[in-house]
Amino acid sequence: MIDIDIARRLRDAGLDWAPADGDLFVIDNEQLREEPFMLSTMVIETGRGRAGEAVFRFNGTTEWALDSVEQHEAVWIPREDQLRAALGEAFGALRREDDGGFVVELRDAARSRATEEAEAAAEAGDAASVGEAPVREVPAPEAEDALAGALLIHLTR
Repeated sequence: MIDIDIARRLRDAGLDWAPADGDLFVIDNEQLREEPFMLSTMVIETGRGRAGEAVFRFNGTTEWALDSVEQHEAVWIPREDQLRAALGEAFGALRREDDGGFVVELRDAARSRATEEAEAAAEAGDAASVGEAPVREVPAPEAEDALAGALLIHLTR
């Protein structure tokens, strides 16, 4: 699970969240920021508050005295598959290093499309220079952290 501070930076950089079953989130306050919750129609479901804002309703949590929280009070903690999907064409590869850490190869997505177009033109007989899209490597101790770091770079460039 990625750190809440990185998740908050991803949100602030523009990562959108459409809450769905299985999503992890934390409530962004001192008392609950270390307690991850998972959306599930059995326990925590999405809904709308009185003013139409998105809320998460906690079912069967009378012992916590927690009925619901507004979505803006929560920070989504994306999973590895969600981080990969958010990277889209910018995701090059994820590899494990000899030291046990991980590296994400982050491609310049715009440059990758230009390279593909140049390759297609070259195959069609048009003179074009074909080059490799630049790759940036993002290392981290865990795969999720490397993917989150790569996504943060991708969203802020």
